[in-house]
Amino acid sequence: MNILLCSKNENIVKRWSNGLRSGNSVFEAPSLEAAYRIIKSNSIDLVLLHRTMINEQQIADMISAQKGNKVFVLSDRPNNEEGISCLRVGCVGYANSYIAQPRLGLAVQAVASGLIWTGSSLMQHMIQTSSTATRKGDDGETAQSSLLNKLSKREYQVAALVAEGLHNREVAQRLDITERTVKAHLSSAYAKTSTQSRLGLARLFSTT
Repeated sequence: MNILLCSKNENIVKRWSNGLRSGNSVFEAPSLEAAYRIIKSNSIDLVLLHRTMINEQQIADMISAQKGNKVFVLSDRPNNEEGISCLRVGCVGYANSYIAQPRLGLAVQAVASGLIWTGSSLMQHMIQTSSTATRKGDDGETAQSSLLNKLSKREYQVAALVAEGLHNREVAQRLDITERTVKAHLSSAYAKTSTQSRLGLARLFSTT
C-alpha cells in the first residue's frame, strides 16, 4: 500500500512512519505543494494529513485531486465538530495526531478495506446524533429493521452492543467470547445488512 504522510512536524511524520513502514511504501511531504507533486507522480492509496497544515476546503481539494484518493485527517486537538466536518467533505478517517502506532496500523487497515475510522468519542457522538435524527415510519416497520432480521441471535447481540458504542474488547467481555469472534460476527453483520461501519449498524438500530 502506498501511503503519503503530510505534515510540517518532523516528529509527527516519524511517529506515523514508524507505525506504517511494515508492508507499506511510505512517502513524506512537508507541504501541500510537495504532496501534490507526489500524488501526481505516484499511485497513492492513502493520504495522512496533519490538520494543522490544511483547512477544510483544501482537504476537499486534496480528495478530488485524484479519483479514488483516500484522505485521513489527524488532529492535535480532535473534537467532534471538526471530525464531522472532515467526514462530510469525504475523508475516510479522523483521529488524534498522537494515536498509538499499533492503533494507527489498525486504522489504516480499516480504511484500506473500505471502512471509515473515527475515535470512540466521535463515533458515539455520531451514533447519538443519528438516533435522535432518525424517526420510525407510521406503521413502525422500516426497511432498516427488516435488515436486522437477517442476523443470527449472536450477530444481533454483537451488532446491538457495537451500536451502543462499545469497542470490540468490551463486546467480547460482555458476551464472554473472544475479540476474534466479535470481529467475525461483525463482518457477517455488515455483509447481511449492507453496512460498512459501526455507524451504519447504529443507524439501523436507531429505527427499531
